[in-house]
Amino acid sequence: MRKILIIDDEQDICTLLKKFFSKHDFESFSASTGKEGIKIIEGDEIDLAICDFRLPDYTGLEILQKIKIINPSIQVIIITGYSDVRIAVEALKKGAFDYVTKPIYPEEILLTVKRALEVEHTDKLASGKRKKKPSERKFISGTSQQSHTVQKHIELIAPTDMSVIILGETGTGKEYAARAIHQKSKRAKSPFVAVDCGALPKELAASELFGHVKGAFTGALNDKKGYFEIASGGTLFLDEVGNLSYENQIKLLRVLQERVVKKVGGSSDISVDVRVIAATNEDLKNAVREGDFREDLYHRVNEFSIKLSPLRERKEDIVLFARYFLQVANEKLEKNVIDFERDALNLLKSYHWHGNLRELGNVIKRSVLLSQNETVSIGQLPEEIIHPNLQVTSTDIDALSGTSLKEVAEMAEKRAILQALKKTNNNKSKTAEMLDVDRKTLYNKLKSYNIDF
Repeated sequence: MRKILIIDDEQDICTLLKKFFSKHDFESFSASTGKEGIKIIEGDEIDLAICDFRLPDYTGLEILQKIKIINPSIQVIIITGYSDVRIAVEALKKGAFDYVTKPIYPEEILLTVKRALEVEHTDKLASGKRKKKPSERKFISGTSQQSHTVQKHIELIAPTDMSVIILGETGTGKEYAARAIHQKSKRAKSPFVAVDCGALPKELAASELFGHVKGAFTGALNDKKGYFEIASGGTLFLDEVGNLSYENQIKLLRVLQERVVKKVGGSSDISVDVRVIAATNEDLKNAVREGDFREDLYHRVNEFSIKLSPLRERKEDIVLFARYFLQVANEKLEKNVIDFERDALNLLKSYHWHGNLRELGNVIKRSVLLSQNETVSIGQLPEEIIHPNLQVTSTDIDALSGTSLKEVAEMAEKRAILQALKKTNNNKSKTAEMLDVDRKTLYNKLKSYNIDF
C-alpha cells in the first residue's frame, strides 16, 4: 500500500483527503505544520507528500527542499491558490512534481497522485526496486513560426551526437523537446534519463550523477550507479543545469571531455557513452560573466541551442495545445468533452500563461473535470483567467515600494469588487448591494478598472 502524507493546517482538507485516499487503497497521514510533516517523513517510508504552500512555520518551497534532502525519491505536490501560481512554478523548478490549485477537487488530486507515482524513478530502477513503466510523453509541434523553427532544428540536430542546450521559461516543454531529439536519434532504443539538477540536494548531487561506492559517506550502504552509467548508450537530459555547484560543473566537464566517470569514493574510471542534452531557464551567458558557471562547460554543452518561446509569444499555438490537453484529460478522466465554446477559447488565447504549457495543461484538466456538458464553457475556467487584471494579493502590495496610498487603496478596491462578483455569480445588482454602493457607482468602478462582461 503506497503511503501519502498531507501537510496542511486546514484540518478539513486533511480529513477530506485522508478519507478519499483510503477509499482508493492508499495509506495516508496528515500533519498541520511543516515541522510535524518532516518528523513523519523521517520516521516512515512516505512515497508522496501533498503540501500546502502556506503553512504556519514554513513555506512550500522550504518544505520541498527539506523533503528532497531527506529522500530525493519522494514526489511532492504543492497545493496553492491561483494568485500564487508563479510561486508554484518556482516550486516546480526546485523539484516538485506538480501543483494543484484551490478549491480542492479530490478527483483532480487523485489523478495527479497517480501520475506522480507512475513516473519512472531511475535511481530505484538501477537498484532493482519498484520498476515502473515510464509515462508516455509526446512532443507536439505548434503552428506558429517559432514552433516550425523548433521542429526544423530538432530534425536537423537529432541524427548527430552533438550536445544540445534547450533554453526557455519553466513549462515551455524543454523535456518534451529533449525526448523528441532522443526519439529521432540513433540512440532511440537506448535509455533516455531525465535529471532535474535543481532538485538534486547539493550534498548528494555528485552521488546521483556519477554514483558512489559502498562506504564513501555516511548512508552509502551499497555501491550505486549514477545517472551517467544508467544512461550509457542513450541520452542524459540535465534540466536546470545552471543549478549545479561549481565542483560538480568541473566533474561534468571531465565526463564530457573524456567520456569517463569516477564514482564518489572510487579510484577507477568507468567508460560511458552518453549524449548530453541540457536545459535552463537562466541566462547562462550572464552566469558565466558573474563566475557562477564555467565558461568551458558552457561551450561544451552549447554545441547547438534551441530556444522555446513562452506561450504568450505564440498565441496561435494555444488552441492547438488546448485541444491536445483536452484529449489527454478525456482519456485520463474517462470523459467525452468534445471542444471549447468560442468565448472560452478567446479567454484562453488572451491569458498571459505565466506557467506556459504546464499551466495550460492543468487548467484544461480541471475544466474537463468540472464540465458536465460536451463543451468547456467560461464557467469551468478559473476566475483568474476570466478576470486576469484583477488578481491583487498582499504580495503585490508589499512589492509596491514608494506607491501612493491612493494606488494601494485602488488595488484593494479591485480585489473587493472581484470577490463580490464571484460570490454573486457576476450579478451586478447583488454585487452593488453587497458592496453598499448604487448601481451607477458600481458601473463607473467596473469601467474605471476595465472589468468587462
